[in-house]
Amino acid sequence: MLRVFVTGGTFDKTYDEIHGRLSFGDTHVPEMLTLGRSRVELTVETLMMIDSLEMTDIERERIVARCAECLERRIVVTHGTDTMVETARAVAESISDKTIVLTGAMIPYAFGSSDGLFNLGSALSFAQVLPPGVYIAMNGQCFLWDRVRKNTQTGTFESFVPGP
Repeated sequence: MLRVFVTGGTFDKTYDEIHGRLSFGDTHVPEMLTLGRSRVELTVETLMMIDSLEMTDIERERIVARCAECLERRIVVTHGTDTMVETARAVAESISDKTIVLTGAMIPYAFGSSDGLFNLGSALSFAQVLPPGVYIAMNGQCFLWDRVRKNTQTGTFESFVPGP
């Protein structure tokens, strides 16, 4: 059994035609799982629907608490890409006995050309096979939380080796 925690981010943004901006409604994760014909036994739980740039330590504490409290040992967290590494750090500092994979999207799922569906499928797969730890899964790659950064020039995540 696997748990998916939804936190918002570009993954779940939609276009608000009235106000001419991106906004949040309900999560797209159940629809994405159906479209992807997922057969993974899981529970989806929405924790919040916010842009990760607006996420504070209070929201991060909530994510950490729910990851720690839930019975599942394998967890996927959908998250905005801008502060995904910060949340992964908060989770890793508190939880070491579960496999937790954070993932997101650069383009909203609702736009039809999103990387979100692929990233969600990859994260579900990684969460089922990786040993306990905290990871980030983007674009078919999986990174240890402390060996990844978002390259804002290319819009991708990349490995790096932290310095002394």
